[in-house]
Amino acid sequence: MRFEEKKGRLIATRNGETLIIESWGTDAFRVRATMFPEFSERDWALTESVERNAAKVRIYEEDHWDGDGNISKVPIASVENGRIKAIVNHAGIISIYKDDELVLREYYRSYDGTLSRESRCLKVVNREWKGVFGASEYSLDLKFESNDKEKIYGMGQYQQPYLDLKGCTLELAQRNSQISVPFMISNLGYGLLWNNPAVGSVTFGKNYTNWIARATKQMDYWITVADTPKAILKNYTDVTGRAPKFPEDLMGLWQCKLRYRTQDEVLEVARAYKKEGIKIDQIVIDFFHWTVQGDWKFDKKYWPDPKAMVDELHSMGIKVIVSVWPSVDRKSENFYPMAERGLLIKTERGAMQTYDYQGDCVEIDPFNPATREYVWEVCRKNYYDLGIDAFWLDNSEPDYGVYDFENYRYYDMPALECSNMYPQMYSRIFFDKMETCKNGGAVNLLRCAWAGSQKYGNVVWSGDVPSTFEAFYDQVQCGLNMGIAGIPWWTTDIGGFMTDDVNDPNFRELLIRWYQFAVYSAVLRMHGDRGPYNIPPLDDRDWGGGYLHTGQSNELWSYGEDNYKIMKKYYDIRIAMHDYIKDLYDEASKNGSPLIRTLFYEFPGDEKCWDIQDEYMFGEKYLAAPIFKLGERVREVYLPAGAKWKLSADAPENAGKEYEGGQSVKVNAPMDYMPVFERV
Repeated sequence: MRFEEKKGRLIATRNGETLIIESWGTDAFRVRATMFPEFSERDWALTESVERNAAKVRIYEEDHWDGDGNISKVPIASVENGRIKAIVNHAGIISIYKDDELVLREYYRSYDGTLSRESRCLKVVNREWKGVFGASEYSLDLKFESNDKEKIYGMGQYQQPYLDLKGCTLELAQRNSQISVPFMISNLGYGLLWNNPAVGSVTFGKNYTNWIARATKQMDYWITVADTPKAILKNYTDVTGRAPKFPEDLMGLWQCKLRYRTQDEVLEVARAYKKEGIKIDQIVIDFFHWTVQGDWKFDKKYWPDPKAMVDELHSMGIKVIVSVWPSVDRKSENFYPMAERGLLIKTERGAMQTYDYQGDCVEIDPFNPATREYVWEVCRKNYYDLGIDAFWLDNSEPDYGVYDFENYRYYDMPALECSNMYPQMYSRIFFDKMETCKNGGAVNLLRCAWAGSQKYGNVVWSGDVPSTFEAFYDQVQCGLNMGIAGIPWWTTDIGGFMTDDVNDPNFRELLIRWYQFAVYSAVLRMHGDRGPYNIPPLDDRDWGGGYLHTGQSNELWSYGEDNYKIMKKYYDIRIAMHDYIKDLYDEASKNGSPLIRTLFYEFPGDEKCWDIQDEYMFGEKYLAAPIFKLGERVREVYLPAGAKWKLSADAPENAGKEYEGGQSVKVNAPMDYMPVFERV
């Protein structure tokens, strides 16, 4: 290995590979490597201007035993930035230290390494590059040593019941209900960002950790050390950005269903809420309000005067958000102008089609600046200028008909190299322009995100998930890990997206339990595809027939009087927490803290908190313990050590009773109560 120090950075070269380690923020490094002559100029998620002081670089020699009893001098280098230090040995193996204690080391089992004689014949290297046939990129396989005592959190949203990701394999790819945000926090006191939007995978195995990029020009990761998860997340959002200020008038109830078919239906619902004395902050107009996918405009037959509709809603204090899809049907008036200018995703082979739901479609290419300009101008004219306040950017993965990433190509690179960044670029079509028009405060709803998406006004929801208690449990793990990954504005479809029968008492119980959880989360949003699907179409032009049905009503009063009383009670609780919720949003803007938090985020010194995943903190004050089982009316709640706790004022018994932390208590949970404790 050949080492040199240049402008406060360590540069190392070996076997055609160039490695750079440099300071990048507080107690942090950016680590890059490439087989190309030059590094890419892309910073990907590392967008923020931070102090990049010169690292302390030391190059020296040490004794090396070669396995045959021979000792020789070999070069070695160390790099320091505050509390973090990296040592690179003569074989290029990187070891990371926090305060001189090893926290992470690359995995290497080959002859010229420094590990055991028994493993040297495996010929397994730490960074394996392989050329991608027919492309200029390489595939990259990076391995780290495993630690049996390590617990790993973050990485975005995966539909599984695991909060601790140790032992999990995660696809680094975007799908409906799967969100790859590749930042992890370890209980060993470090956080690592895989700063690479390539499609791939990561396995946090017992034997080793394995990061794979299927097509890339360079290895790129960022790593920091700190004593607490909160400090690690602050360091991370220092370099990737933080959520902007959240508008106070969106912190209450958002109303939505699949789907309001006409402007009259929207207004009827809004007027009914006003009559009931329930303020809704925003109403959502879902898909197929348009003429055809890609026209991005209201169908005048069913929406004859959308501006008048918006004006009336605004007069009631209700904002309006409208669904936009990235798919463009060949029948759309925008298809051929966009195809002619190269503004759509390209296929490497076969027919030019990327999406086939209710049409023959190709999705837009938001990596192309001209695409972003074109789509915004159409949506500005047809929506924004009418007073529409925000956009529901659905299918934002994008939702490919087939996830053959190797068959798609974007503006200046293949999809394999950057597809995970698609939802972020899609969101910026709207956010960048709206920030200019509105002088801030742009908030849009998306089904997907990537590292750094938090700074683009994205409320991210968990996708089209089933209406089951199992899915509900999974969503809480999803939300907690999304928060650890730096995405604080996260929400779900209350009750799940898909149910066949709104009259099923079991579904209604699930809905109430999910709603109670949502009250103690970032965004309270009613949505879902509600059967039975027996509502006839309006006429032969309505999209109500065929595959696209019209769901049942989904307003608070739609599920019976008893359930309405419970939902109204919790609505009032939400409104009463307004000032507290505002403080949580402000904190997210200041240090990156999520609104819903793992117990260990607030109590890292309590080892039990690192293993509990059926409770969470709503900010620093409230501990919430959702009900995840049908018919459950009593549950056990662990109260973290280091604080006193009192049962919430709406508890059916023992309201306000104080408890010492560090113990588990049983709490009654009738249908109208979710156990909540307040930190004293």
